[in-house]
Amino acid sequence: MKILSDSYFNEYKKRLATDVVQALARVDEIEMTAQNFTFYTSVAVISSSRIEGEQMEIDSYVKHKIQDIEYLPELVEKPNDLYRAYLFAKQNKLNPESFLQTHVTLAAHLLPEKWRGVYRKSEMLVLEHKTGRIQFEAAPFSIVEAEMKKLWNDIDDLMKRQLTVEEIFYYASFIHAVLVAIHPFNDGNGRAARLLEKWFLAEQLGEKAWYIKSEKYYYHHADDYYRNLNRMGMFYDKIDYAKADLFLQMLPPSIAYKE
Repeated sequence: MKILSDSYFNEYKKRLATDVVQALARVDEIEMTAQNFTFYTSVAVISSSRIEGEQMEIDSYVKHKIQDIEYLPELVEKPNDLYRAYLFAKQNKLNPESFLQTHVTLAAHLLPEKWRGVYRKSEMLVLEHKTGRIQFEAAPFSIVEAEMKKLWNDIDDLMKRQLTVEEIFYYASFIHAVLVAIHPFNDGNGRAARLLEKWFLAEQLGEKAWYIKSEKYYYHHADDYYRNLNRMGMFYDKIDYAKADLFLQMLPPSIAYKE
């Protein structure tokens, strides 16, 4: 593979504290209905949005989507854009073109039209949301397209393999981490990375993956989420994915997360 790696999988598997097969069996018990999909997608979308500083509460957004409760546009516009991106992902195969289309959708109220679904053309410093301090320096814009091609090459390779359930979760998290490190867009990278992770899971596991509360788990453990990403390094050319294990270990506990 070009950018992902199986080098850390054996250690990852040794440290797994969640029986992912057993946890997925509990997700299988959830009835596949349109209302349930709306509920779980609403929770995913607003949790992912809250990580990025959106103000709307999870319960309020669920009421908005399930009960058609109206709220001020500035509270629901960006979450609703992300919701539409999740719907698009559910209805389309994962590939570079469809992924860029989800960014067009989720960035409708984030970026000018010319920067939606388009890789950035400037350098990117990623700031910590609470303090404004520099978290890391993303990939130089001159190599963003090449790095994304590597990532898509690897994803395509994985889609052709027969992966174990543990491998599926390992690579889903790894893809998430790599996209965050590259930070290919001018904005919306975190939302896109969490959607891409879930989309990869759904391609591998089927529709039940959309019911995994990964975004909510990350939101409720946001300090660990950012801290574990930061362990990989502050500069893209010095990223050390050997230090990503604590981040990779965050996805499995979210499978049947109840809080």
